[in-house]
Formats: sequence, C-alpha cells, structure tokens
Amino acid sequence: MLKKTEKTTASRYASTRLHYDEAKAYEIIDEALFCTVSYVHEGQPFSIPTAHVRVGNKLYIHGSVGSHFLRGIASGEPVCISIMIADDLVVAKSAFNHSVNYRSVILFSSSVLIDNYEEKAKFFEYLTEKLVPNSWSYLRPMKNTEVNKTMLLAFEIEEASVKVRSGESSDEPEDDAFNLWTGRIPIVKGFGTPIPDNRAENIELPKHLRF
Repeated sequence: MLKKTEKTTASRYASTRLHYDEAKAYEIIDEALFCTVSYVHEGQPFSIPTAHVRVGNKLYIHGSVGSHFLRGIASGEPVCISIMIADDLVVAKSAFNHSVNYRSVILFSSSVLIDNYEEKAKFFEYLTEKLVPNSWSYLRPMKNTEVNKTMLLAFEIEEASVKVRSGESSDEPEDDAFNLWTGRIPIVKGFGTPIPDNRAENIELPKHLRF
C-alpha cells in the first residue's frame, strides 16, 4: 500500500474516489506517457511536464546535465509529481454537473541523482521501449557521450495517492423533469499512421511502427 499522509489525503470524495493501492498507481504511471513535476526554487513555484518511466517502485525522469530544472531539484528538493489520464467527458443535464472520468496519481517525493553509467544506459532502453515499443533493437546503439550528457533522477513511489472517477453523470433529482441526453463521450487515445521525414520517404516502415 502507498503511504497515507496529510498531503495525500483528499478534501473531497475521499471515501469514493481516493485509493492507496500500489498496483493501481503503477498501472496509471505506466500507461501515462508524461507527468508534471512541480517544485519551488528560490521562492518561485515551477511546474514542468516531462516524459517518465517506472522501474520497480521508482519513477525516473531525465534531461540534459545543463538543465536548470533538473539541476534545481537534483539536490533532493521536495517535489510533487502529478499524472492524469482522462477517459470520458461526462455530460449531465446541467453544465454545473458535467464532469470527467479520470485516473490520477499524486506523488510527493525527493530526487536521487543516478550517476551509475550502466543504470543510466539501461534507463534509455526502458524509456524508449515505453514510448515506442519494440524499437530499441532497431535503433543505432546509444553513444557513451550521449549517456554522459544526460542527467537521470529517480523518485521513490511511496507517499502517493490514486484518485479515480468513473461511471455516469450525477444529476439533481429535480432535473429528471428535463428530457435531455446524458452520457459519456469517450476520449479516444492511440497512435496515428507514422509520417516519414523527407530522408525516410523511400525506407520501408518497420514492423514495430505499424500500428
């Protein structure tokens, strides 16, 4: 189970939507391609979206060793990482009761700087396979200089919560008198047909990109 603290306790819908299920948190983190990292630097709040990948109970992000963002949190500054996947627009009889079906994870953690070359190199494989499955062996090998130019930070997934909204609209009982359509509009997620660069127009599309 995830660690329940004052920060991970919701003020609304705590009994119906809030969870501390570790497996559910991992599922959402793995499905989402991006997360948002929020932190405070010299009294100024910042919020940065970035790609991520989970390995075990840790979430990893990366960037240039010259990144002001990563350098600002690499010393172990506390951060809040948020992830949300929207599943449906929920249409009610009143605009006030329109909603969204969603799955989200809010994580509070501090970074650990990963300096080990092998661990950093393996991270690239994990992230690449998450973003473009089955592509790692197709690509040219990563150069040592590319690994060395990258900063890798890990965040333990412990103090976190999961929040999920699912189901139908919640209308007021008196709104039953209105003969109006209600329901869900699915938010469709997926990959489109790959579009080649000018240099790749005469190169056959590899199997792993044929969605």
